[in-house]
Amino acid sequence: MFRKIVSFYTKSAPSAPYQGDEKSQKKSYNRLRWQTFIAATVGYSLYYVCRTSLNVVKKPVIESGALDAQQLGYIGSALLFAYAIGKFVNGFLTDRSNIKRFMATGLIVSAAANLILGLLGLWSGETGLATGGFFLFFAILWGVNGWSQSMGAAPAIVSLSRWFPLKERGTFYGFFSASHNFGEFLSFVFVGLLVGVVGWQWGFTGAAVAGIIGVIIIALFLHDTPESKGLPAIEAIAKEKTGAEIQNVSATQKAVLKNPFVWILALSSAFMYISRYAVNGWGVLFLQEQKGFSLETATQIISINALLGIIGTVFSGWFSDKLFKGKRNMPALIFGILNAISLVLFLYSGDSLWVNILSMVLFGIAIGVLICFVGGLMAVDIVPRNATGAALGIVGIASYIGAGLQDIVSGTLIEKNKVLSGTVNGVEQYQYDFTQAGLFWIGASVVSFLLATLVWKAKEND
Repeated sequence: MFRKIVSFYTKSAPSAPYQGDEKSQKKSYNRLRWQTFIAATVGYSLYYVCRTSLNVVKKPVIESGALDAQQLGYIGSALLFAYAIGKFVNGFLTDRSNIKRFMATGLIVSAAANLILGLLGLWSGETGLATGGFFLFFAILWGVNGWSQSMGAAPAIVSLSRWFPLKERGTFYGFFSASHNFGEFLSFVFVGLLVGVVGWQWGFTGAAVAGIIGVIIIALFLHDTPESKGLPAIEAIAKEKTGAEIQNVSATQKAVLKNPFVWILALSSAFMYISRYAVNGWGVLFLQEQKGFSLETATQIISINALLGIIGTVFSGWFSDKLFKGKRNMPALIFGILNAISLVLFLYSGDSLWVNILSMVLFGIAIGVLICFVGGLMAVDIVPRNATGAALGIVGIASYIGAGLQDIVSGTLIEKNKVLSGTVNGVEQYQYDFTQAGLFWIGASVVSFLLATLVWKAKEND
C-alpha cells in the first residue's frame, strides 16, 4: 500500500510520442504551458484564501467568546511553524513528484480543514462546546492546514521550471509571485463579505469552497511535464544546453549553510515577515478596535495592501535590472524604509479613511518588493546556481518562524492590554490596546532593513 501511494505521487504516466509535425507540436506546447502557468497561479492564489481565512474572522470569534486574542495568536503560529518546516521538506520532495497530484492534494487537505472548522463553529454555537476543547482542536487542525499549505508553492514553481525556457522563466516567475497577493485580496474581500453577512463560521466554509475550485483548476489544467503529454523536454524544445553541473551539489549546499550572508538575509526576511503577517493577521482587528471601522470597511482597507503588493512584486525584478543594473541592495533599503514609514502611518494616522488607504498602498508596494528581494532573490544572487534550493530553504524556514513568533508575541501583547467594556448576552466584551504590539511591528521592520544593509558588499555567487 505504501509503495502504491509513493508511486501515485512520484510517477507521471508518459504519453505516446507526439505524432504531429513541428508546427502543431509547438502549438500544443504553447497551449499546455499557458494552461499550466494559469493553473499554478490561480491555484496558489486559492491556496492563500484557505490560509488567510483566520485573519478575517478574529474579531467575530473573540466577540462570540469562543477564543481570546492570545489563543488566536497561538493558533496562527501553529500554521506558520508547520508551514516553515513543511516548506523546507516538501521543497525537496517536489523535485521527485508528480506536481499535479502533489499540489492538488495539499489544497484538498487545506479546504477540508477550513470546512471542518466552519462546521465545528456552527455546531459549537448550538451545543456550547467548551472553549478549551475548541482551542485545542482548532490549533491542531490549523497546524495540519499549515503543513498542507506548504505543498503549494514548490510544485507551482517547479512547473515553471519544467515548462518554461530559461530566458522566459524570470518574467513568468515575477507574475506568478503576485499570486499570494491576489489570494490575500480575494480572502479579505470574499471571506470578509461572508463573515459580515452570515457569520464567522461561514467565512471558513467559503474559504473551503474557494479551495475546492482551486483543486478542480489544478486537476484539469496543471500538467506535470511536457514528456507526460508526449512532448520533448523543455531543454530540447528551447534548444538549451544540458551540460551537467561541474560542482558537487552536496558540497555546494554545505558551503551555502556556512555562508553568513545567506543567514543575515534569512534573519532580515524573518523580521520583514513579522511586519507583513502583523498587518495581514491583526490589521482587520486593529482597524475595528482602535479606529472604529466596521468589519466590511476594515477588510476592504487591508485588502488594498494585498492588491498593491501585486504591483511591487511583478515589477520589482524589472526595475532593479533597469534602474539599478541588477543590484538589489539599494531598492531593498529604499522599500525597507518605506515599509517602516507605512506602518507608522497605519498605526498613528487616526481614523481618516483615505489616510489609512494610503498607508496600505505604501505598505503593499513595499512588502511586494521586499518579498521578492529580501525574501529570496538577494540570497539567490550570492550563491551558485545548483544551491538555489538550499538558499531559498534557509530563507523560507527563517521567514515563517519569524511570522509564527509574531503571532504569539502579538497575540500575547494584545491580550495583556485589554480593558473590559461590558457584556453582550452574558459574554464579556473587551477593548484592545495595540500600542505595544504596534511598536513591536515597527521595530521589526527597522531591524529588517538594517540587517539587509550588512550584505551590501556581498558578491554575486559569493
